[in-house]
Amino acid sequence: MSLLTLPKPLQSLFSQFPLHTYPSIPPPSPTAAPPKTPTLLILPPRAPAGDTLLSSDVECLKWQAYLALVATTAGHQTGPRRTRIALRWDVHPDGAVDGRLPNLFLPQGELLPAHLIPAWVAERGLAPPDASADEALEGYANAAALDESRAWVALLEGCVHAALVLRTPAPHPLVALFSPNPAAGSPAGAHPLQTLLTPPPATLTGLTSLLPPYGTRVAPGVVDAKFRDAVGALSDRLGTDKWLLNSASPTPLDALLFAYLHTLLNSPHDALRTEVARRVNLVAWEWRVREIVRGAFSFWAAPTFDGAD
Repeated sequence: MSLLTLPKPLQSLFSQFPLHTYPSIPPPSPTAAPPKTPTLLILPPRAPAGDTLLSSDVECLKWQAYLALVATTAGHQTGPRRTRIALRWDVHPDGAVDGRLPNLFLPQGELLPAHLIPAWVAERGLAPPDASADEALEGYANAAALDESRAWVALLEGCVHAALVLRTPAPHPLVALFSPNPAAGSPAGAHPLQTLLTPPPATLTGLTSLLPPYGTRVAPGVVDAKFRDAVGALSDRLGTDKWLLNSASPTPLDALLFAYLHTLLNSPHDALRTEVARRVNLVAWEWRVREIVRGAFSFWAAPTFDGAD
């Protein structure tokens, strides 16, 4: 007999609420119904019922453009060749790897996060025909262009992305409290604002404060000024070239540039949209590349795993 026994009144009370134990329910296997073709899981387009298949999320759009421009021959033929990759946008980010979209769902049942997509492309031999000439150059004209591309990537994912994050409304406190991933689907989800600015912004509480360092003090005017300078520099560098840095074929940098230009030109904020729209060459370039990217996925208009060949 146990020395620790419940008093009779508590035993009588707990008897009214018997404890039932049920067997655990295993999660559904991702290989139970694998897609018939590699499927890119993205956040939905702005108008799912329309003729656009381009994600409204800049991170998802980067990889859509990468697959359409770099990972296929779409950008190297007389007309766009449709990719053998489907699209699906009815999956919540909470169900993705690390809670972030896009993911690539393979027929083998494997779910790849975005950073593993280039390795999958290389294994499948989906690189452009001329990329094998010098793999170390990654499709750029020479080593100098490759080094310059790193600077433009930093500019796009720094100053330009910071302007998008600055104008993204913060999630409601209740959403942030109860959601495991409140920033999913927003530009701030993968890149918090304080990580995009150089130098990093100061904290809200200083060294002389009784409170520990907390929050960040961001000057919107500084972010806007850097954004305007970045857009102007991109316009000047692109000029009338077919691809940025005058590459012979699309590169990952072109996919990145398209994702940001398309997102900015469709932004609900006039300041962002106007800054790009006043550069005629950027607007014309985005329109031309948009047709290539959209055409590459046009065969897979329905967001389903059951698309027929």
